[in-house]
Amino acid sequence: MDTFWGPDFGMLAQSDPEIAAVVLGELDRQRSGLQLIASENFTSPAVLAALGSTLTNKYAEGYPGARYYGGCEQVDKAEELGVRRACELFGAEHANLQPHSGTAANLAAYAALVQPGDIVLAMDLPHGGHLTHGSRVNFSGKWFHHVGYRVRPDTELIDYDEVRDLALAHRPALIICGATAYPRLIDFAAFRAIADEVDAYLLVDAAHFIGLVAGLAVPSPVPHADVVTCTTHKVLRGPRGGMILCRAELAKRIDKAVFPFSQGGPMMHVIAAKAVALREAARPEFRGYARQVVDNARALAEGLSAAGMRLVTGGTDTHLALADLRTLNVSGSTAEQRCDAAGITLNKNAIPYDPELPTVASGIRVGTPGVTTQGMREDEMRRIAGLIGAAVRDGADVSAEVSDLVRQFPAYGRQEIFA
Repeated sequence: MDTFWGPDFGMLAQSDPEIAAVVLGELDRQRSGLQLIASENFTSPAVLAALGSTLTNKYAEGYPGARYYGGCEQVDKAEELGVRRACELFGAEHANLQPHSGTAANLAAYAALVQPGDIVLAMDLPHGGHLTHGSRVNFSGKWFHHVGYRVRPDTELIDYDEVRDLALAHRPALIICGATAYPRLIDFAAFRAIADEVDAYLLVDAAHFIGLVAGLAVPSPVPHADVVTCTTHKVLRGPRGGMILCRAELAKRIDKAVFPFSQGGPMMHVIAAKAVALREAARPEFRGYARQVVDNARALAEGLSAAGMRLVTGGTDTHLALADLRTLNVSGSTAEQRCDAAGITLNKNAIPYDPELPTVASGIRVGTPGVTTQGMREDEMRRIAGLIGAAVRDGADVSAEVSDLVRQFPAYGRQEIFA
């Protein structure tokens, strides 16, 4: 029997050449430049194969063994495998792989743990938090009363004393820790103690660093949190989607908050791809990868500092670094544009106590999951930092040097995807 994992690319090119051109164009973009967005990575061909499979055809509202449709025998197996692998990998008592995204996972966590109007204590967005941690333009800020904690002005580290003081003053029903632009480790035990003191649930949003947890490169939040939400892309190197880990006593509430409260039919092809990624993350070589991601981030951060950029918090313990560009008199938006012109993809980012608007920003955020997947190490990170510095400071055209690097460390061979 011929191997079949999804539609042949030649068939797509024949049927819809315009979309085929977009797919190939994006492949070329990913392969021709340096991808330094901290929340992006390259999945394996096996993950892509599951995503492009016939599982996308199946409606499967509900959970394995309790679906609202017939014919779910095969997709039940995929979801059961994924749930088991998630629990084993992270030492969790329960896992739900159905959330379509990290935001969907957070929405379900709110629905399971708190009621509209309740007080939620979480990191302020300008200090590194996420939209779903209480932003006024998001459901979390519209439906719940947000109290924000910040980082210290002198160290730019989380002020745990302030977190406790705010918790005692406001008595939140839920405390959230986790961030999108905080490069240091978080003290989950300290947050657990504060949550216990005020009788609050503790939610850890591990979207950015759950892959580092899988690879044993950073401490796990699972023993300390009531609920852990995360994405399955980023460092974990799986498909775009969400996942929830929780204590056994919260399992039914979490499952009901995902379906039927906030979602309908799950994306079974994505759940199968999540299962593939979780199996890959359990392999010993993934631990080496995760450690290298952190080592690369530190080398890249040191290189940016040598290029004249001030590192927020003075460095990094994770997969990302945040650089303040005011020392170079360049805005984050200008730096992003200059790097993009040179084939270096990163993002402008607000820094703590940023005087600029978020659309301008005073900083840039860089991450190393993707370039580490390509096989780059510390020497390449130092070289990349020099290229970023030249592009940001002077608008120098470093595209030839970028092309040389990605030729040595290609993201995908075309034959690996469309063979």
